[in-house]
Amino acid sequence: MLFIVDFDGTIAPTDTVDALLERFADPEWQRVEEQWVTGQLNSQECMKAQLSLVRADRAILEDYLQSVAIDPFFSDFVQYASTFSEVAVVSDGLDYPIRHALQKPNIPPIPIYANRLEFRTHGLDISFPHTDAACVHQSGVCKCAAARALDAGRGLSTVLIGDGRSDRCIARSADYVFAKGALRRYCENEGITHTPFDSFDDILTVIRKWDAVQFNQLIRERT
Repeated sequence: MLFIVDFDGTIAPTDTVDALLERFADPEWQRVEEQWVTGQLNSQECMKAQLSLVRADRAILEDYLQSVAIDPFFSDFVQYASTFSEVAVVSDGLDYPIRHALQKPNIPPIPIYANRLEFRTHGLDISFPHTDAACVHQSGVCKCAAARALDAGRGLSTVLIGDGRSDRCIARSADYVFAKGALRRYCENEGITHTPFDSFDDILTVIRKWDAVQFNQLIRERT
């Protein structure tokens, strides 16, 4: 089994990128966001344009990005899920705050797929080491491609935990979906079977009841 876990709005209760832009970027970032929502820009174009509007000294930005809070039950989730499954953080957000947020002694090391944040003079830049040319939405991180890379042909059952637009594509192919926020509304509208959640405590309550037989039965019921 493989858990694909989103970060912003999922592991981190707030969206790290939006919070960063609200605090340090020219208000023009909101117009760029609207262009992305309406499909005028793809995800990569949107994030690159928005981060170019950030203005602050590196020390200030580092201090802010290292202070991101996460769900207090996430460490318990990773410790438990790792006993019977693989867990990876797959985010169309920024790698720097994710790596710092997960550098805690009670969180085992797990793979992180995210866009690479780069510091420049009085601002930020971004690159996309996990993009995929075949990605329909041209996301910075193609979550479907990341899931395939992590699976490496082993045929693992995939469990998605997410909250937003970047999770939509993989929600259609995952074997099981935990959804909150915009992803929950999308699953409801599209008829995608999912389990709603508010925190990782809710997810733990569900997966602690799973065993191989029960999970396989859940998969059959979804299909």
